[in-house]
Amino acid sequence: MSKALNMKFFSLALVFFASISFATANTSSDSSDGEKDLKTEINEYIQHHLQDSYDFSLYSYTNSEHEHVYIGFPLPVILWDNGLQVFSSSKLHHGDAIAEVNGNYYALIHGKIYKGEAGVSIDQMKEALEHDHHAYHKIMNDFSITKSVVMMLLTGLLMFWLFSSLAKSYAKNKGIPTGFARIFEPIVLYIRDDIAEPNIGPNYKKYMSYLLTIFFFVWFLNLFGLTPLGVNVTGNIAVTFGLALLTFLITNLTGNKNYWGHIFWMPGVPVPMKILLAPIELLGVIIKPFALMIRLWANMSAGHIVLMSIIGLMFIFHSWLGSSLSFLLSFVLAILELLVAALQAYIFTMLSALYFGFANEEAHH
Repeated sequence: MSKALNMKFFSLALVFFASISFATANTSSDSSDGEKDLKTEINEYIQHHLQDSYDFSLYSYTNSEHEHVYIGFPLPVILWDNGLQVFSSSKLHHGDAIAEVNGNYYALIHGKIYKGEAGVSIDQMKEALEHDHHAYHKIMNDFSITKSVVMMLLTGLLMFWLFSSLAKSYAKNKGIPTGFARIFEPIVLYIRDDIAEPNIGPNYKKYMSYLLTIFFFVWFLNLFGLTPLGVNVTGNIAVTFGLALLTFLITNLTGNKNYWGHIFWMPGVPVPMKILLAPIELLGVIIKPFALMIRLWANMSAGHIVLMSIIGLMFIFHSWLGSSLSFLLSFVLAILELLVAALQAYIFTMLSALYFGFANEEAHH
């Protein structure tokens, strides 16, 4: 009963904080602008939420001088531009100012850092880029610590601390789970007995470390994405590409002779058909991780867009009934997203195990 209540309070807090964020974002709009501008502002807020950023903005409001005030903390910007350039993202002022670093000028425009010129304002740069995308040079060697990177590092450290503590607890209590181990042990056993062993076969043990890591890593990141912190790590296609690439490399680097034989020279198939099917099978090797990447990215991004769009409807409706229904629907969807967070981690792990099974399948005689 207590766990169910905690989940409901968590979801309610999610909707509440998101509602506050929308409300503070909308206070800067002119009331005479009408619904069209309000919808545009909500759409821009959703797009901003989906993007990675160079700082953590926990809260914002408009002061008496009609200036946006952001509550949060900056992150380090690390660029390689005629040498190493390191500075705080606070110098960029959330894209409203140009940062001068060692005689270089940098501006944050549409989530990307561009190199400017002396005497050119941020508004002039934005206007020039609207007419010519190559008006200014975009910094390609960007190694900045963005909020997605921070959350991945924190998730990795959390997992290391959590499972190290669980291992020590097991050793201390002679294999008897206590505390949090009682929660995570059934999940670990499920991944081993119902995902790894049935889909991979006798060689499943060498893949267990990766499968457990990828499941909890994706699951924890998905859960962090539902908090008011505004992080959407698994909704970043670069992150899902990296995870899918790991599965791709492990699959093909550990594949046996039978696996490669079925790709390039299928047994029991006429030679002309082998020549025809080999390129198709080889293309399938690339398509599988690509589907893995798109599935996780699209599902998590769509979930955030739908949830925040429905929260935004509360500020579009001009009646208590419409706003109340939007709040209720967003509350239900927030609970559903908790299920989706675990489901997407399960699907990614299951498909990875299937690919490993294909790579280790023995020839049938």
